[in-house]
Amino acid sequence: MNIEKIKQQKSIQELLEFGIINIDKPTGLTSFDISDFVRKKLKLRKTSHFGTLDPKVTGVLPIALNRACKLTGFFLGEDKEYVGIMRIHDEISLEDIKKMIKKKFLGKITQLPPVKSRVKRQYREREIKKFEILEKDGKNILFKVECGGGTYIRKLIHDLGEELKVGAHMLELRRTRAGIFEEDFSINLYEFERAVEEYEKGNEELLRAIVIPAEIIGYVYSIVEIKRDNLKNILTGKPIYRKDLKKATPVKKDEKISVFCDDRFIGMYKVIRGREIFAKPLFVMQELRK
Repeated sequence: MNIEKIKQQKSIQELLEFGIINIDKPTGLTSFDISDFVRKKLKLRKTSHFGTLDPKVTGVLPIALNRACKLTGFFLGEDKEYVGIMRIHDEISLEDIKKMIKKKFLGKITQLPPVKSRVKRQYREREIKKFEILEKDGKNILFKVECGGGTYIRKLIHDLGEELKVGAHMLELRRTRAGIFEEDFSINLYEFERAVEEYEKGNEELLRAIVIPAEIIGYVYSIVEIKRDNLKNILTGKPIYRKDLKKATPVKKDEKISVFCDDRFIGMYKVIRGREIFAKPLFVMQELRK
Protein backbone atom coordinates (compact mmCIF):
# COMPACT_ATOMS: atom_id res chain seq x y z
CA MET A 1 0.00 0.00 0.00
CA ASN A 2 1.33 3.41 -1.02
CA ILE A 3 -0.18 5.91 1.45
CA GLU A 4 1.23 8.91 -0.45
CA LYS A 5 -0.35 7.71 -3.68
CA ILE A 6 -3.71 7.34 -1.90
CA LYS A 7 -3.31 10.86 -0.49
CA GLN A 8 -2.58 12.37 -3.89
CA GLN A 9 -5.65 10.72 -5.41
CA LYS A 10 -7.98 12.23 -2.81
CA SER A 11 -9.54 15.67 -2.69
CA ILE A 12 -9.11 17.69 0.51
CA GLN A 13 -12.79 17.03 1.29
CA GLU A 14 -12.20 13.28 1.04
CA LEU A 15 -9.18 13.55 3.33
CA LEU A 16 -11.19 15.46 5.92
CA GLU A 17 -13.96 12.87 5.68
CA PHE A 18 -11.62 9.96 6.42
CA GLY A 19 -8.36 11.28 7.80
CA ILE A 20 -6.17 11.69 10.87
CA ILE A 21 -4.18 14.68 12.17
CA ASN A 22 -1.25 14.02 14.49
CA ILE A 23 -1.37 16.86 17.04
CA ASP A 24 1.43 17.73 19.45
CA LYS A 25 -0.71 18.32 22.53
CA PRO A 26 0.36 21.24 24.75
CA THR A 27 0.11 21.26 28.54
CA GLY A 28 -3.02 22.55 30.28
CA LEU A 29 -5.61 21.13 27.89
CA THR A 30 -7.45 17.81 28.00
CA SER A 31 -7.41 15.38 25.09
CA PHE A 32 -11.12 16.12 24.61
CA ASP A 33 -10.35 19.87 24.44
CA ILE A 34 -7.93 19.25 21.57
CA SER A 35 -10.30 16.91 19.73
CA ASP A 36 -13.17 19.40 20.06
CA PHE A 37 -10.93 22.30 18.98
CA VAL A 38 -10.01 20.43 15.77
CA ARG A 39 -13.68 19.59 15.11
CA LYS A 40 -14.85 23.19 15.48
CA LYS A 41 -11.99 24.69 13.49
CA LEU A 42 -12.54 22.33 10.57
CA LYS A 43 -16.36 22.39 10.94
CA LEU A 44 -16.56 18.60 11.05
CA ARG A 45 -19.38 16.36 12.26
CA LYS A 46 -17.17 14.41 14.62
CA THR A 47 -13.61 13.93 15.88
CA SER A 48 -12.03 11.55 18.40
CA HIS A 49 -8.55 11.01 19.85
CA PHE A 50 -6.40 7.88 19.98
CA GLY A 51 -5.63 7.59 23.70
CA THR A 52 -6.16 10.05 26.55
CA LEU A 53 -3.37 12.27 27.85
CA ASP A 54 -3.66 14.05 31.21
CA PRO A 55 -3.92 17.86 30.96
CA LYS A 56 -0.33 18.24 32.23
CA VAL A 57 1.06 15.69 29.76
CA THR A 58 2.26 16.81 26.31
CA GLY A 59 3.01 15.06 23.05
CA VAL A 60 1.57 12.83 20.39
CA LEU A 61 -2.24 12.89 20.20
CA PRO A 62 -3.65 11.61 16.89
CA ILE A 63 -7.11 13.02 16.11
CA ALA A 64 -9.49 11.07 13.87
CA LEU A 65 -11.74 13.06 11.54
CA ASN A 66 -15.37 12.20 10.71
CA ARG A 67 -15.62 8.57 9.55
CA ALA A 68 -12.06 7.80 10.68
CA CYS A 69 -13.49 7.91 14.23
CA LYS A 70 -14.75 4.38 13.55
CA LEU A 71 -11.10 3.24 13.63
CA THR A 72 -10.34 4.67 17.08
CA GLY A 73 -10.72 1.33 18.86
CA PHE A 74 -8.37 -0.36 16.41
CA PHE A 75 -5.55 2.12 17.16
CA LEU A 76 -5.99 2.42 20.96
CA GLY A 77 -4.18 -0.77 21.98
CA GLU A 78 -0.97 0.06 20.12
CA ASP A 79 2.33 0.53 21.99
CA LYS A 80 3.22 3.96 23.36
CA GLU A 81 6.55 5.66 24.17
CA TYR A 82 7.10 8.33 26.81
CA VAL A 83 9.93 10.49 28.08
CA GLY A 84 9.53 12.06 31.51
CA ILE A 85 11.03 13.32 34.75
CA MET A 86 10.34 11.63 38.06
CA ARG A 87 11.29 12.98 41.46
CA ILE A 88 12.37 10.59 44.17
CA HIS A 89 11.59 11.68 47.73
CA ASP A 90 14.81 10.45 49.32
CA GLU A 91 18.35 9.73 48.19
CA ILE A 92 18.94 6.37 46.52
CA SER A 93 21.55 5.17 44.04
CA LEU A 94 20.84 4.85 40.34
CA GLU A 95 22.02 1.26 40.58
CA ASP A 96 19.31 0.42 43.12
CA ILE A 97 16.65 2.07 40.94
CA LYS A 98 17.78 0.15 37.86
CA LYS A 99 17.83 -3.14 39.79
CA MET A 100 14.27 -2.59 41.02
CA ILE A 101 13.07 -1.72 37.50
CA LYS A 102 14.65 -4.90 36.14
CA LYS A 103 13.18 -6.97 38.98
CA LYS A 104 9.56 -5.72 39.06
CA PHE A 105 8.85 -3.19 36.33
CA LEU A 106 9.76 -4.88 33.05
CA GLY A 107 7.68 -7.34 31.05
CA LYS A 108 4.16 -8.21 32.22
CA ILE A 109 3.08 -6.25 35.32
CA THR A 110 -0.25 -5.63 37.05
CA GLN A 111 -1.58 -2.11 37.59
CA LEU A 112 -4.44 -0.72 39.61
CA PRO A 113 -5.78 2.41 37.84
CA PRO A 114 -5.43 5.70 39.78
CA VAL A 115 -8.30 6.82 42.01
CA LYS A 116 -9.13 9.70 39.64
CA SER A 117 -9.29 7.52 36.53
CA ARG A 118 -12.62 7.02 34.75
CA VAL A 119 -12.24 3.26 34.43
CA LYS A 120 -13.21 0.64 36.99
CA ARG A 121 -10.51 0.23 39.64
CA GLN A 122 -9.42 -3.34 39.19
CA TYR A 123 -6.00 -4.85 38.56
CA ARG A 124 -5.06 -5.08 34.89
CA GLU A 125 -2.11 -6.72 33.20
CA ARG A 126 0.12 -4.35 31.26
CA GLU A 127 3.41 -4.82 29.43
CA ILE A 128 6.47 -2.64 29.96
CA LYS A 129 8.81 -3.26 27.03
CA LYS A 130 11.48 -0.74 28.02
CA PHE A 131 12.08 1.32 31.14
CA GLU A 132 15.36 3.22 30.89
CA ILE A 133 16.97 5.69 33.26
CA LEU A 134 18.62 8.33 31.08
CA GLU A 135 19.98 10.89 33.54
CA LYS A 136 19.97 11.91 37.22
CA ASP A 137 20.14 15.44 38.59
CA GLY A 138 19.82 15.38 42.36
CA LYS A 139 16.44 13.84 43.10
CA ASN A 140 15.16 14.41 39.56
CA ILE A 141 15.52 11.50 37.17
CA LEU A 142 14.98 11.54 33.40
CA PHE A 143 13.43 8.30 32.15
CA LYS A 144 12.07 6.68 29.00
CA VAL A 145 9.29 4.06 28.86
CA GLU A 146 7.94 1.93 26.02
CA CYS A 147 4.75 0.14 26.99
CA GLY A 148 1.50 -1.39 25.84
CA GLY A 149 -1.63 0.72 25.47
CA GLY A 150 -3.54 1.49 28.66
CA THR A 151 -0.48 1.77 30.91
CA TYR A 152 -0.60 4.53 33.54
CA ILE A 153 2.86 6.09 33.66
CA ARG A 154 2.11 8.26 36.69
CA LYS A 155 1.04 5.11 38.58
CA LEU A 156 4.12 3.27 37.31
CA ILE A 157 6.38 5.92 38.86
CA HIS A 158 4.38 5.94 42.11
CA ASP A 159 4.59 2.14 42.39
CA LEU A 160 8.33 2.21 41.70
CA GLY A 161 8.78 4.70 44.55
CA GLU A 162 6.76 2.44 46.87
CA GLU A 163 8.88 -0.60 46.03
CA LEU A 164 12.08 1.41 46.56
CA LYS A 165 10.66 2.59 49.93
CA VAL A 166 11.69 6.18 49.19
CA GLY A 167 8.57 7.41 47.39
CA ALA A 168 8.46 8.99 43.93
CA HIS A 169 6.16 11.06 41.76
CA MET A 170 6.12 12.24 38.18
CA LEU A 171 7.09 15.86 37.47
CA GLU A 172 6.80 15.95 33.69
CA LEU A 173 5.73 13.57 30.94
CA ARG A 174 5.72 13.67 27.16
CA ARG A 175 4.36 11.03 24.80
CA THR A 176 6.79 10.65 21.91
CA ARG A 177 4.97 7.87 20.05
CA ALA A 178 1.47 6.38 19.89
CA GLY A 179 1.58 3.28 17.72
CA ILE A 180 2.71 4.35 14.25
CA PHE A 181 2.31 8.07 15.06
CA GLU A 182 5.56 9.77 16.10
CA GLU A 183 6.40 13.21 17.49
CA ASP A 184 8.70 14.02 14.54
CA PHE A 185 5.61 14.03 12.32
CA SER A 186 3.25 15.85 14.68
CA ILE A 187 2.13 19.47 14.41
CA ASN A 188 1.43 22.00 17.13
CA LEU A 189 -1.83 23.94 17.47
CA TYR A 190 -0.29 27.07 15.95
CA GLU A 191 0.66 25.14 12.79
CA PHE A 192 -2.80 23.56 12.68
CA GLU A 193 -4.57 26.95 13.00
CA ARG A 194 -2.37 28.45 10.29
CA ALA A 195 -3.21 25.56 7.94
CA VAL A 196 -6.93 26.05 8.58
CA GLU A 197 -6.69 29.82 8.03
CA GLU A 198 -4.95 29.27 4.68
CA TYR A 199 -7.57 26.67 3.72
CA GLU A 200 -10.35 29.14 4.46
CA LYS A 201 -8.61 31.61 2.14
CA GLY A 202 -8.65 29.01 -0.64
CA ASN A 203 -5.17 27.54 -0.22
CA GLU A 204 -5.40 23.88 0.80
CA GLU A 205 -1.68 23.11 0.55
CA LEU A 206 -0.80 23.33 4.27
CA LEU A 207 -3.91 21.45 5.41
CA ARG A 208 -3.43 18.73 2.81
CA ALA A 209 0.14 18.27 4.05
CA ILE A 210 -0.93 17.55 7.65
CA VAL A 211 -3.94 15.28 7.07
CA ILE A 212 -3.00 11.59 7.02
CA PRO A 213 -5.31 9.28 5.05
CA ALA A 214 -6.99 6.90 7.51
CA GLU A 215 -6.05 4.07 5.14
CA ILE A 216 -2.82 4.11 7.15
CA ILE A 217 -4.61 1.51 9.31
CA GLY A 218 -3.11 -0.89 6.76
CA TYR A 219 0.29 -0.24 8.36
CA VAL A 220 -1.05 -1.63 11.64
CA TYR A 221 -3.17 -4.60 10.56
CA SER A 222 -2.40 -7.13 7.81
CA ILE A 223 -3.82 -6.09 4.46
CA VAL A 224 -6.04 -8.56 2.61
CA GLU A 225 -6.99 -7.70 -0.97
CA ILE A 226 -10.30 -8.66 -2.55
CA LYS A 227 -11.62 -8.77 -6.11
CA ARG A 228 -14.16 -6.32 -7.47
CA ASP A 229 -16.63 -9.06 -8.46
CA ASN A 230 -18.66 -9.13 -5.23
CA LEU A 231 -17.85 -5.60 -4.03
CA LYS A 232 -21.44 -4.34 -4.05
CA ASN A 233 -22.56 -7.05 -1.60
CA ILE A 234 -19.46 -6.71 0.57
CA LEU A 235 -20.09 -2.96 1.00
CA THR A 236 -23.53 -3.76 2.43
CA GLY A 237 -21.88 -5.71 5.27
CA LYS A 238 -21.85 -9.22 3.81
CA PRO A 239 -18.99 -11.56 4.85
CA ILE A 240 -15.94 -12.01 2.64
CA TYR A 241 -15.87 -15.45 1.01
CA ARG A 242 -12.74 -17.29 -0.02
CA LYS A 243 -13.75 -16.79 -3.65
CA ASP A 244 -13.60 -13.00 -3.07
CA LEU A 245 -9.87 -13.03 -2.26
CA LYS A 246 -7.36 -11.92 -4.86
CA LYS A 247 -4.87 -14.48 -3.56
CA ALA A 248 -4.34 -16.88 -0.65
CA THR A 249 -3.45 -14.92 2.51
CA PRO A 250 -1.42 -16.28 5.48
CA VAL A 251 -3.50 -14.77 8.30
CA LYS A 252 -4.66 -16.62 11.41
CA LYS A 253 -8.16 -17.38 12.58
CA ASP A 254 -9.60 -14.59 14.83
CA GLU A 255 -6.97 -12.13 13.56
CA LYS A 256 -8.18 -8.61 12.73
CA ILE A 257 -7.33 -7.50 9.20
CA SER A 258 -7.70 -4.42 7.01
CA VAL A 259 -9.36 -5.16 3.68
CA PHE A 260 -8.65 -3.28 0.44
CA CYS A 261 -9.84 -3.47 -3.14
CA ASP A 262 -6.91 -2.02 -5.09
CA ASP A 263 -6.19 1.25 -3.22
CA ARG A 264 -9.72 1.50 -1.84
CA PHE A 265 -10.20 0.77 1.87
CA ILE A 266 -13.16 -1.56 2.38
CA GLY A 267 -13.15 -2.09 6.14
CA MET A 268 -11.90 -3.96 9.18
CA TYR A 269 -12.66 -7.67 9.47
CA LYS A 270 -12.17 -10.64 11.77
CA VAL A 271 -10.81 -13.78 10.13
CA ILE A 272 -13.15 -16.78 10.40
CA ARG A 273 -11.49 -19.23 7.99
CA GLY A 274 -14.63 -21.28 7.53
CA ARG A 275 -15.11 -23.65 4.63
CA GLU A 276 -16.50 -20.85 2.44
CA ILE A 277 -16.56 -17.70 4.61
CA PHE A 278 -13.13 -16.18 5.10
CA ALA A 279 -13.88 -13.14 7.32
CA LYS A 280 -16.76 -11.23 8.91
CA PRO A 281 -17.01 -7.40 9.09
CA LEU A 282 -16.21 -5.30 12.14
CA PHE A 283 -16.51 -1.99 10.28
CA VAL A 284 -17.37 -1.47 6.61
CA MET A 285 -16.55 1.76 4.79
CA GLN A 286 -19.85 2.17 2.99
CA GLU A 287 -20.22 4.81 0.32
CA LEU A 288 -21.58 8.16 1.46
CA ARG A 289 -25.08 8.97 0.28
CA LYS A 290 -25.14 12.12 -1.80
